[in-house]
Amino acid sequence: MFAARRLYCGAELTFGWWRHQRDDLMAKAAPTFSLKDQLFNSDSLGDLADEFAGAVSGFDRAAFHVAALSGIGERSLMECLDWFADCLEPYLAPDFPTMADQLETAMPTRLDPTLRDDDFGRFIHAVPGVLAVRHGLEAHSARALDLLYAATQRFSMEFYIRPFLNRWPQETLAQLALWARDDNYHVRRLVSEGTRPKLPWARKVALTLDQTLPLLDILQADGTRFVTRSVANHLNDVAKTDADAVLQRLAQWDADERQRAAERAWMQRHALRTLVKQGHSGALSMLGYAGDVPVAASLSISTPKVAMGEALEFEVVLSAASDLPVLVDYRLRFARPGGRTGEKVFKLKVGKVTAGKPLSLTKIHKIKANATTFEWHPGTHGLVVQVNGVDRAEATFEVV
Repeated sequence: MFAARRLYCGAELTFGWWRHQRDDLMAKAAPTFSLKDQLFNSDSLGDLADEFAGAVSGFDRAAFHVAALSGIGERSLMECLDWFADCLEPYLAPDFPTMADQLETAMPTRLDPTLRDDDFGRFIHAVPGVLAVRHGLEAHSARALDLLYAATQRFSMEFYIRPFLNRWPQETLAQLALWARDDNYHVRRLVSEGTRPKLPWARKVALTLDQTLPLLDILQADGTRFVTRSVANHLNDVAKTDADAVLQRLAQWDADERQRAAERAWMQRHALRTLVKQGHSGALSMLGYAGDVPVAASLSISTPKVAMGEALEFEVVLSAASDLPVLVDYRLRFARPGGRTGEKVFKLKVGKVTAGKPLSLTKIHKIKANATTFEWHPGTHGLVVQVNGVDRAEATFEVV
């Protein structure tokens, strides 16, 4: 049987939106801020206890509340969900079909189906997904999928659908094909998000593009941004291994004109963002940025020596003989100990160069000593300006 506890060990956060919330809150809060404590505390677990007290005969609200709170401790956010499921199990029926009925009875009201975006629900309502995998995967997969269908309308089941895709791919994909046309946009989003090849923090799914892209063909015309964002993120995942497949699909959707033109354009930008950072000519061309345009670029650095915690300041001036759209990025080339190097791409400007009128762009980039995705080291580093995917100017600076 699939070991849910092992799957989620060590995963701190599931969804990109929650990561953004965490970063925003941490910037404003004290150094001791903990997202886990904000999500799982006496109040939230009290709400969960109230839901089960009203649905499960013999449920001891006080005992569950004390046990659940006492186990948070050093557990990660996702480990806590496993713990809450452990605390609930003694009150639930041992046979899964009856357990699933109890879990559905205890569910709160569905998330508002009239909204269009950013309504994720509460992490405490992920518990049915844990139990669906733990007890329903092998012997009761059909009932477990029904439970996930109900649960995802309270909190996304994108983690919990994946074990079913791996264990019962044909049956689960057939169900997803139906869900892709469901009235509830949370259900439709699960079809795309749950099948993403590189869903953050999640176990991989052994699916081919022939199995997943037909689902996206349905969802690309969705009227809800919550769904189309997931579709674009899914394609961005695919682009990391098969750029041609993504470009072909986006071109096909453009020709079909099933989605509004403005939304198709937004989806293209979002789906191609990794390829754009890589300077992929096909992606840039699809977005209207030709790489062979006659544009000149000059780069000047006003802070050639930067201390940790200070900022790199530079100016880029673009000029051209004719009006043309430009997508300007800059790459930092990091010097690392032992002669190793690394690079990271940052956005600078999406705009237009007017004939005879140079476009001046300035940037202040802080050199953070505690950057979360890379580490600065003293030494000579590079700065490269990329226009429409082509390197146009570069210079060096010192970090001291």
